[in-house]
Amino acid sequence: MPKGFSEEEKKRVKQKLFDECKACWQQFGYKKTSIDMLCQNIGIAKGSFYHFYESKEALFYEVITQIQEELYETVEDRLKQNPSKYGVALALKEIYGEYITHPFMYDNKSPDFLSFINKLSENQRQQLNENSYVGTKFMLNKPFLKLKIEEALAISVLSAALNTIVQKDEMLSEPKAVFDFMIDHLIDDIFE
Repeated sequence: MPKGFSEEEKKRVKQKLFDECKACWQQFGYKKTSIDMLCQNIGIAKGSFYHFYESKEALFYEVITQIQEELYETVEDRLKQNPSKYGVALALKEIYGEYITHPFMYDNKSPDFLSFINKLSENQRQQLNENSYVGTKFMLNKPFLKLKIEEALAISVLSAALNTIVQKDEMLSEPKAVFDFMIDHLIDDIFE
């Protein structure tokens, strides 16, 4: 870790880098966000950056995995509050809202996102995909939920519904309202 920083300063700088990366990724995209920009925006020297992260990609990877973890925690919280298929519906609606807030989370076919993904190791790419699948599977395998359809179909249907976010600019109605309608009507066909 950087010399000259107290433990508290290290935590604060790392959190600032994380928050700034998230904001810049949202506003400018991966390619247009530079280490220089991040360092300038939070007030550290570029050399200090490399004491925290080995590369820009390492920081971006940490951001996307942390957001995934936060989404899974949200799902768990919603299911604890409402242990039913309707709790699943509420959790999915909240995830969709996060996707609207963080477009880089879902637009995985954009040249900007592909540029980021292609810089990751094969293991990191697999981990991102696996996290998404495992998170969905974990949500479906609750003792209070019983599927009416096979698990693979349920995961695919829910993924397809979430992926409607990619067409949000082409929708005639407000995208969140469209998603909410779909989930409200699908939930009874997926779960008993």
